[in-house]
Amino acid sequence: MTLPVRRSRSLLASPFVARSFVLALALPFAVRAQNVASVHPTPPVVANAARRTGPIVIDGIPDEAAWSAAQPTSDFHQQQPTDGAAPSVTTEVRFLYDDAALYISARMSDPSGPHGLHAPLARRDQLLDGNGNNGSFNSLTTDKFYVSLDPYHNHLDVALFEINPAGVRGDSFNGDDGWDPVWQAAAHVDSAGWTAEMRIPFSQLRFRSGEDQTWGLQMWRYVDRLNEQDMWAYRKLDEAHGPAFFGHLAGMKLPPQPRAAEVVPYVVTKGLFQPAAAGDPFHSSSDSKLNAGADVKYLITPNLTLNATLNPDFGQVEVDPASLNLSAYETFYDEKRPFFVTDQSPFYFGGASCMFCSNFSSLDVFYTRRIGRPPQLAGYVGNAGAYADVPDNATILGAAKVTGRTASGYTIGILDAVTNKETARYVAAPGDPVQEQMVEPLTNYFVGRVSKELRQGATTIGGIVTSTLRSMGGDTVVANRLRSRATTLGMDWEHGWHNRDYVWMGSVALSDVEGSSSSIALTQQSVTHYYQRPDRTVTSDGLFSTRYDPAATSMRGYGLYTRVARQSGDWQWEVMENIRSPGFEVNDLAYLGDADYLYTNANILRQWTRPTRWYRSMGVTAGGQVRFTYDGTRDDEQEDVFYQWSFPNYWRLRVFGIYRPSSEDARLARGGPVLMRNGYRFGHFQVSTDARKPAVFDLTFEGSTGTDDPTADFTIAPGVAIKPASNVFVQLSPTWNSGTTSAQYVTAVADPTATAFAGHRYVFAWLDSRTLSLDTRVNWTFTPNLTLQVYAQPYISAAAFSRFREFAAPRTLTKRDYGTDVGTITYDAAGNAYTVDPDGAGPAAAFTFANPSQTYRALRGTAVLRWEYRPGSTIFFAWTQQRSGASTAGDFDLARDRTAMLADPANNVFVVKMNWWVGR
Repeated sequence: MTLPVRRSRSLLASPFVARSFVLALALPFAVRAQNVASVHPTPPVVANAARRTGPIVIDGIPDEAAWSAAQPTSDFHQQQPTDGAAPSVTTEVRFLYDDAALYISARMSDPSGPHGLHAPLARRDQLLDGNGNNGSFNSLTTDKFYVSLDPYHNHLDVALFEINPAGVRGDSFNGDDGWDPVWQAAAHVDSAGWTAEMRIPFSQLRFRSGEDQTWGLQMWRYVDRLNEQDMWAYRKLDEAHGPAFFGHLAGMKLPPQPRAAEVVPYVVTKGLFQPAAAGDPFHSSSDSKLNAGADVKYLITPNLTLNATLNPDFGQVEVDPASLNLSAYETFYDEKRPFFVTDQSPFYFGGASCMFCSNFSSLDVFYTRRIGRPPQLAGYVGNAGAYADVPDNATILGAAKVTGRTASGYTIGILDAVTNKETARYVAAPGDPVQEQMVEPLTNYFVGRVSKELRQGATTIGGIVTSTLRSMGGDTVVANRLRSRATTLGMDWEHGWHNRDYVWMGSVALSDVEGSSSSIALTQQSVTHYYQRPDRTVTSDGLFSTRYDPAATSMRGYGLYTRVARQSGDWQWEVMENIRSPGFEVNDLAYLGDADYLYTNANILRQWTRPTRWYRSMGVTAGGQVRFTYDGTRDDEQEDVFYQWSFPNYWRLRVFGIYRPSSEDARLARGGPVLMRNGYRFGHFQVSTDARKPAVFDLTFEGSTGTDDPTADFTIAPGVAIKPASNVFVQLSPTWNSGTTSAQYVTAVADPTATAFAGHRYVFAWLDSRTLSLDTRVNWTFTPNLTLQVYAQPYISAAAFSRFREFAAPRTLTKRDYGTDVGTITYDAAGNAYTVDPDGAGPAAAFTFANPSQTYRALRGTAVLRWEYRPGSTIFFAWTQQRSGASTAGDFDLARDRTAMLADPANNVFVVKMNWWVGR
């Protein structure tokens, strides 16, 4: 049965939205392009490197005679706390080079002497901006010195190398802290302050061929006790920053670089200890494995690198956090596996930015956790058998990637990985014969990415192709559930003008998936698409059909993101459009929550960056967003205001409010007709204390109230970071959430008498939820190369369902409770199942469903001892424990659930891994 559809004006038919969209597409072409003769201030600051003429020992003390040949540079300016002022302390830097490496020495004078320095011991990369020195309660702030290099001098790349007075190193490439080049650095503290030395091999960098080299260069020095940040190639706080405005490192004359190879073989042993069920023929209480393999890095050309892995160890060291997911969407987890974390930047596509937005996602087409994922048919085997032996993940037989830059200025990234066919064994009942079922087919994953910079990096344009190919092997169970092929093509761009004060960025992608008619039907009906929704408007143009077709063997779609913004100055603004067509599908090699929307967002920002007696900096953002489905359903609308302050005492405050009126929701019924979602008023308050102190506190309150239903949600998250010693960092982050929801989806049942809902009844309930978690992290650093990290998370979440109900009609907020407003409801003696008779003795048939109330508990933790016993070579000792359990109680009882959590069976994994780096 097809329901009558209330036609709504489409998004692009809205005058405001249409004008915004046209502006986003056309404005950059109407703006006069900047003169691109130079993007630098006139003239750029220059540091000169001298050829090394004598030996250098990297011990942190630049007392070798060879350093005297280098011309010192010391022209720094404050950016914090007084923008543009002369530094409170002096910094002097020298550069040397030979045919193999760049050498850097720095003298950081400090009249307070060694007692005024803040120099915590920490693991590598922990003090990087974003991980440290960012003013948040989970920071480790420190004195430090760092250099940022743009070796290719394309005004886009940033290879960062840093060190603090305790010798802690950090490095990143284009913001990717998984980049871990092999280099040396040391620091030394003396009565006049501290000194540092670095040796950066040219084999770890990529730069243009040719004898005469000019690189982009930026340098910073942080003085923690003064909260001072001194900058070499100075830019104001409210100006655009980045490699486009670096100074120059000149004077290097380098011979052609030899092709270099690096090999990192590894051995790993793993012990698994977990309880086994009585009678389980597949599992015992303990198991052990020994494995070996190698990673290979080869410099194909001076700027192209091949990374290959043989029998890779893609085991994840840190566990994913626990969560209770009651939505229809998959939980997103960050990538933590070293091979995929390293050298990510060449594959970045569809980057998105917004000053303030929610319910927003970038146009991502590559999510590395799809490679080596848990078998997708594990649930099928679990439902079919009493006992099952299912692999944890698809085995990655091999993977390789080529990254780098061509001589003509193209940045490329090519990745190919093959995962093995995985088979599960199971028995349908105790004593039955063992059966086998493929749960993940042999699969090839491919990603190819290329980008080109123009106008000295002020304009970039790129493309990407991804492919997933599965070999079904004639298995109809697999073929009926998984797509056999998925391809995505994309293009992205970024165009800056007026010294990059203004930017136009965007991306567009086309997707195409194929498979059996059963697999494509499942795709059309999935939470991402809901093609089967009875009141949706459909089109069928042959290429991007939006009609539910159970006989279709392919599906295509497109996505678009575009944004125009002013991103520097006291006043800034942005307008953007984000589109996903109903058939856009990239989940074979990416993460996509939902499609079928047209989303518009606009914001304006006013910031104050010059300190006063009331603040150090302050900003106010105001804006809003609206979202429509392709058939005109307005399923989101929002107005918001955001404030942030940095106080003179270096406390920070963030406050924002959001108003969302009740709106139509095409997804609430999970494939049913459009309903109405209750709106809300939301407030957020967060304050954090001075991150330099031995104890740093953070307090977050969040709360919301419904606009048309008496619902509410409240979260409190106090946090504390304690630094009891210079080498110990302890972070405690408890979170308590309490909320009520008036329309939590429960189930759908067929009922021909429910004509208003196309022959189905959609059951909802009031949901009362309570969640308590405590994230605990301890970092204990013995030396900069020997660290112990401990993570633990106890987690309890209760979800109580009551007042089972249905909507009175589509596109309305009115609901009818079973047993009160409509029909009768009974439950079994144990309270585990409910039976609803919608009209008592009428034509509607009674139906039964399980009580979904539950209390879930988990305790997860990891301890990792890491020792870098020589440059590039490490030994890991790791212990991971996971325990979890659930009950149908649905209520929150801390004493009961804590006791049950500790009594739950534990899965323990012990890993010892050793690798050693061989290279030059």
